[in-house]
Amino acid sequence: MKKLFIVLAVAIAASPIFAQDGNSLRLKIKNSETNQAVADVTVTVVGTDRQAVSAADGRVEITGIPNGEHSIDVFSPGYERVVLKLTFPLADASERVVLLTINTELGSVTVNLTRTGREIEDEPTRVESIDEEEVDEKINMRPANVSMVLHESTGIQVNQTSAASATQSIRIQGLDGRYTQLLKDGFPAFGGFSGSLSILEIPPLDLKQVEVIKGPSGTLYGAGAIAGVVNFVSKTPSERQTTSLILNQTSALGTDFSIFTSRRYARFGYTLLGSANYQREYDVDDDDFTELPRTKAFTVNPRFFITLDDKTELTIGSSFGYQSRVGGDIFAISKGPNGIHQYFEKSDSLRSITTLNLARSFTDGSRFVGRQSLAFFSRTIKAPGHEFKGSQFNSYTDLAYYKAIGRNAFVLGANVVYDRFRETRPISAPLDRSETRTTVGVFVQDTVDITPKLSIEAGLRVDRVADYGTFVLPRVSLLYRFSDHLTSRIGYGLGYKPPSVFTEDAEEKLFENVVSIGNTLKAERSQGGTFDLNYTGTIGDKIEYSINQLFFYTQITKPLVLTPGSDGLFRFSNAASPIVSKGGETNFKATYGIAKLFVGYTFTDAKAGYLTGNRRLTLLPRHKVNSSFVLEKAESFKTGVEYYFGSRQVLDDRSLTRNIHEFGIFAEKTFGKISIFINGENLFDERQGRYSPVVLGPHSNPTFAEIYTHTEGRIFNGGIKLRF
Repeated sequence: MKKLFIVLAVAIAASPIFAQDGNSLRLKIKNSETNQAVADVTVTVVGTDRQAVSAADGRVEITGIPNGEHSIDVFSPGYERVVLKLTFPLADASERVVLLTINTELGSVTVNLTRTGREIEDEPTRVESIDEEEVDEKINMRPANVSMVLHESTGIQVNQTSAASATQSIRIQGLDGRYTQLLKDGFPAFGGFSGSLSILEIPPLDLKQVEVIKGPSGTLYGAGAIAGVVNFVSKTPSERQTTSLILNQTSALGTDFSIFTSRRYARFGYTLLGSANYQREYDVDDDDFTELPRTKAFTVNPRFFITLDDKTELTIGSSFGYQSRVGGDIFAISKGPNGIHQYFEKSDSLRSITTLNLARSFTDGSRFVGRQSLAFFSRTIKAPGHEFKGSQFNSYTDLAYYKAIGRNAFVLGANVVYDRFRETRPISAPLDRSETRTTVGVFVQDTVDITPKLSIEAGLRVDRVADYGTFVLPRVSLLYRFSDHLTSRIGYGLGYKPPSVFTEDAEEKLFENVVSIGNTLKAERSQGGTFDLNYTGTIGDKIEYSINQLFFYTQITKPLVLTPGSDGLFRFSNAASPIVSKGGETNFKATYGIAKLFVGYTFTDAKAGYLTGNRRLTLLPRHKVNSSFVLEKAESFKTGVEYYFGSRQVLDDRSLTRNIHEFGIFAEKTFGKISIFINGENLFDERQGRYSPVVLGPHSNPTFAEIYTHTEGRIFNGGIKLRF
């Protein structure tokens, strides 16, 4: 009994000592502009399970905080994040006041794609960001368009759809380009008839970053976002006048010039992008047919930023672009058709887009965003004995309201999309491919931090598509933080794509003898998901590295296929067997001082049940490696080497291509405001024409092989950049 009393006495005496490791923190959260209390602010002791939410009077108290130095994260969607560095026990335990500033910058790394104000590492949906530095590196390689930015990214493939005119489409996770939705600053005006030219008509000089969601994204972006979404985010003006200019010349007879300038005043700002490109017809293998078409293109894109009051910003944009591409027999192009030199493919296009974005923030941190775009696109495709001509009009209206309630961040919205294509044809022409589609949709999304380690994002969209019915698209994503170094995300969702004549197969045929979709086809439907693990760490004090492993799966039912008939016409139908794409991506990054290493690997197993043999999708490598090693000293120099590998691909006749290896080098030297750059692509001249003919059939009326790799071969380019 005596020993029991001694133990109790020691425990009672020790309790104040142990209690010292259970500190408390009292805060009052206020709006920095109005000095009013801010409710529903989440306050977290980073690295612990200590978390609380502010009450209606802005007050919040966290107890049980261990001794030592801690970071206190103060966050509410719609406000700038605040991080306090405090050492416990506190010398002054009185209530502290924290002022939050409304965040009116809706163009952060994740807002454009997920419509939330969260940082990318806190977003349950897996978002990849290609930052401005990497975009700038790719500008040196191809200043005319964004194809190089995407071509060298893990899990993304840029396919050439025409041997003569060199049009291109994007594949994500092995799926055709029509399953990926392209956005520019959140506006979807780059699909349908304009799809095969879209990435060739977006100059990269004004880009701040490129955001990519891989996997189902239909809940927020509706039809077509089955394989993923790519959003090109433009730069916004700062108070200092900034101007960038680039002049580039290639060994393949191409010349590029682009200029970007911006400035913000008290309540007004602007950005202006101008780009002009000229490519002479280029025949590298002397077979009389172009590997690069003669191209003339220019783009003008002004944007105006108007601050209506301290909480309201209006952005008005206009983009106008023209492009002419002529490929085929090089003598027919330069001197006109004669004798056996008859064949050409000519594509003339004009694109005009007007956008309006109204963003209104409120004192409680909520915000309203209204968007409207009007896009006009016209194109004429000509070849001997064939012409396909038409115009596309697209109207996009989107309204969204964001509100944080407790730990929940809600997005409510609705949008209307009207898309109309009209084919211009002679009255006697038997085929009319005109299409009109109206879609009305509503959506809701909730992002909630269940615990400091677990966050969930769930959403639901309901779309009504004229002639095709109603589509209900749920989607859920989960983020779990095992530690400060290891996180994991998992996501699942549904998608759909209404039928359209504008597919890669039809584009390859220049739409010749392709019958319209009619009114009996069904929309393609999809389900799929992704799972990833991400680890970041250090070795010693100087080496930082990250490893990301992603697994993906997508199934598309009732896929749209184009098949020939006995009458020489090509008709669309819904295949009974699905398309299934599955695989994984591995990304490794490491930095040591001025050295940076990146290695990416993609495995894609994509099959269609309606194909014969091994049923693998054509023109798709199962194994792909992209890597780079860069040495860079800020404001001084940058140099590096790149290596890319693609495994054998299946062709239509089920034969296999050879493996593809590509090497490249680049260097840039900066002298104050002037930079000089040089770049070498495909140094060992890996091109399809070296291994098999690209041009088939008679010279006067040729056919073309399927394009599975470069046709233009080795290219050097160099130029000068000015920044002032």
